[in-house]
Amino acid sequence: MSRSNTQPTAAPGQKVVENSSGTPNFSIRRSFTIDDFEIGRPLGKGKFGNVYLAREKKSHFIVALKVLFKSQIEKEGVEHQLRREIEIQAHLQHPNILRLYNYFYDRRRIYLILEYAPRGELYKELQKSRTFDEQRTATIMEELADALMYCHGKKVIHRDIKPENLLLGLQGELKIADFGWSVHAPSLRRKTMCGTLDYLPPEMIEGRTHNEKVDLWCIGVLCYELLVGNPPFESASHNETYRRIVKVDLKFPPSVPTGAQDLISKLLKHNPSERLPLAQVSAHPWVRAHSRRVLPPSALQSVP
Repeated sequence: MSRSNTQPTAAPGQKVVENSSGTPNFSIRRSFTIDDFEIGRPLGKGKFGNVYLAREKKSHFIVALKVLFKSQIEKEGVEHQLRREIEIQAHLQHPNILRLYNYFYDRRRIYLILEYAPRGELYKELQKSRTFDEQRTATIMEELADALMYCHGKKVIHRDIKPENLLLGLQGELKIADFGWSVHAPSLRRKTMCGTLDYLPPEMIEGRTHNEKVDLWCIGVLCYELLVGNPPFESASHNETYRRIVKVDLKFPPSVPTGAQDLISKLLKHNPSERLPLAQVSAHPWVRAHSRRVLPPSALQSVP
């Protein structure tokens, strides 16, 4: 996912037709074709195609339609990665994970019917404000910890948590998107190099087997970037970045609050087994003091 993708503000008067579980009825309907949708403005451009605002004609349900070109996917040899992304994301239902409702294809294209995130990409907001305050950052950390606990419980490792892959719902709630690098690993152990350079954990750089604890490293890097405005190990060259990551050469500017420094330091541990577990991220005193997490109405309905 490039740093140029965006999902701007929602169209007013969105009509939502849902069943009791909060899922749009069209997600379990017959097979779709492009004729079932009214296509609106483009929301973003990617390497393999574009994302459009769209409305399903019968239900009037607003979605984001990701249109991918088969030729481009085959040329890059990422058919397996796309298949994996679809299989994983279609089975995840959590208020802080972008839903993949369904997909269909024709001779030239593959279409993914995705939840529309009206407030767009977190990266764009971070670019505008340069840094986030404690409340915003702590809220994001709680949302991420909860969503990743859900993923890990289903033996799914995301492996590419970064601002570009995080979208925002109508109330500003976080939505993890882009499961292109994620993997369903029943053993929760992998050995592939993937993810974004600044966010790569030491075990991936060193070519060691990795597990779900790579996501703990990534949220530590993210927490730092949200508060400081750049990732902690950012350097002039790839080699220097790699060196700093492997050494965990972590330096905090004085602007980073002590509580946040404590949390980040406990996540950015060279030894994956020493990283703070997700349940303890949610329960961390700094997160508890500053988070203002809001659950969307559909999520609240399932709470007794």
